[in-house]
Order: sequence, then C-alpha cells, then structure tokens
Amino acid sequence: MTDTPLPSPDTAADPATEDLPELPETQHDPRLWRDDGWTARVIKNEDDDGWAVEMIKDGEPEPALVGPWTMGRDKKNPKPLDTGAFNTLVKTASEVLRRHEQQLHAMLHKRVTVESPTGDELAVTLDIVPSEDDPYALLTAFDAFGEQLAQVKVAPSFKLGKANAAAWVENGFRRPG
Repeated sequence: MTDTPLPSPDTAADPATEDLPELPETQHDPRLWRDDGWTARVIKNEDDDGWAVEMIKDGEPEPALVGPWTMGRDKKNPKPLDTGAFNTLVKTASEVLRRHEQQLHAMLHKRVTVESPTGDELAVTLDIVPSEDDPYALLTAFDAFGEQLAQVKVAPSFKLGKANAAAWVENGFRRPG
C-alpha cells in the first residue's frame, strides 16, 4: 500500500467552484460581451416581448444596470452587441455605480460648521458605521486646522444639524442624549 500525499491547501481545488467553467477574459458574441472587467448580456425582457441588456461588473453578484435593448431588423431578435454599444453601456453602468457610491457616502457621512463659544469655527462630522450586529455613529469635532477636539459614540439615528452640533459644542462635547 502506498501513501498518497494529500493536496496542500494551496493546490487543493475548491469544491464550490471546481465544476464551474473557466470564463474567458474577453468574449465578443452577439448577445454576450465580456471585456475590460464588464459583462454585457442581452436577455429576454420579462415585462414584455422585447429584449433587455444587463451590465455586470466582474466579481459583483448583481447587475449594475439593466435596461431595454433594441430589436433587430427582423423585429423578433435583439440587435447584436458591438464595440460602440458595449463601450456606451460600460460608461453608463460605471456612472450608475459612481452615483450609488456618492449617495451611500452622503447618507453615512454628514458635516456641518459651527462657531465655538470662543468664536472659533469648528467642523462637526457624523460618520455612521452600518453593522448588522451593532450599528453606531461617531460624532467628531475638528478645529480650523483639522485637529480632532472630541469624539463620542452616538446612535446611528442621531440627526446632525447646526443646532445639534452647536448644542454639543456648548455642552463641552459631552455625549448627547
């Protein structure tokens, strides 16, 4: 009986992915384009008899963009994807992702400027830390030079406005509420 060495963790195949086919980096088919980290796929539109196109960024589970797609000349089949259409779709999907990131940042990070009791201008920020287990926010004050003066942990539902920020500063940076 011979001892067969077990594969090392570095070379062992992942059972969850070993049956999946290796996807080519570039693919240019009439209904499927894969290039530059994006996949465009023409699909049957579930809402009507037409076609739709979905744009998926590599590594993402959900499409960044789904929109209507043009019918071909026969009015039955979709128009084939081409370089120009793919580039336009990549640009549009990238813009959608950028807007989502900006919106998320705006929701999680707030900033107001208030005057301290000594007349100095202070920046007060609220940074929400989303978490399924223990969400919270950090209320922070900075002087005109960007030096942190104080920071307290508050509820993620804390509403940062000039009045709340000024009250916090006037109260000696003690935790609100």
